[in-house]
Amino acid sequence: MKIYRTTNGIVLEKENRYYRLQEDNWDAFINDDNLYQKLDKVTTDETAGIGDKEILAPLSGQELWACGVTYLRSKVGRQEESKASGGADFYAKVYEAERPEVFFKATAHRIVGHGAKVNIRKDSTWDVPEPELTLVVTSSGKIIGYTIGNDMSSRSIEGENPLYLPQAKTYDACAAVGPCIFITDKPLDATTMIRLEINREQKKVFEGTVGIDQMKRTPEELVSFVYRECTFPHGCMIMTGTGIVPGSDFTLRSGDEIKISIDNIGTLINTVR
Repeated sequence: MKIYRTTNGIVLEKENRYYRLQEDNWDAFINDDNLYQKLDKVTTDETAGIGDKEILAPLSGQELWACGVTYLRSKVGRQEESKASGGADFYAKVYEAERPEVFFKATAHRIVGHGAKVNIRKDSTWDVPEPELTLVVTSSGKIIGYTIGNDMSSRSIEGENPLYLPQAKTYDACAAVGPCIFITDKPLDATTMIRLEINREQKKVFEGTVGIDQMKRTPEELVSFVYRECTFPHGCMIMTGTGIVPGSDFTLRSGDEIKISIDNIGTLINTVR
């Protein structure tokens, strides 16, 4: 099942049919350890499908956090970008360490949804999207669903000094999330694939794929560290890292189209402003 936050309320997609729910409080609705069971019992009138322009980012009061260096490719990419500054060893160490890299990404104010425009910093010269499986977690710490995240990153700033990570990661329109939340009572299949495609002037300029089985850490492990000494009254969304890292010869430009697809969830599409 999938749920969408739209301009006209919450919509449930179930067996390729759409149902508009009689709910107006998104935060309370999704912060439910038994959301799957609740949706499975929903009885309401069927409605027409939803258009792209109706879809909003599927979070409101939730914070968005992120975990880094969870894939080997990410470790290598971070080492390459920070080699000149002497920060490469930090990424090798965190990849092997018990404690993962965890950082705050954004509140809803700086997050856009499906079809909206993401941003690249004017003071950065090397910018990439990072396609990430994103966990939807309740205030109790239970994973109740999954969505797609685009962790926009200024690699030139991050590579200059690892302490510049907040500036490289957090700014207006620094992330896109959506288009929906895939609600399930089971973990995602290990064969689940993440795909990234970047188009420029209607031509494909980059593509890559990775399986979530390449993640070094489990989703539950990442949740446990994010929730240490932090409470989330409305729940939280957690990006789980990227295994697709464009090389140093690629940087985003204004007008580029970014498509991120994850099996069973869908496709998140954004353009660079």
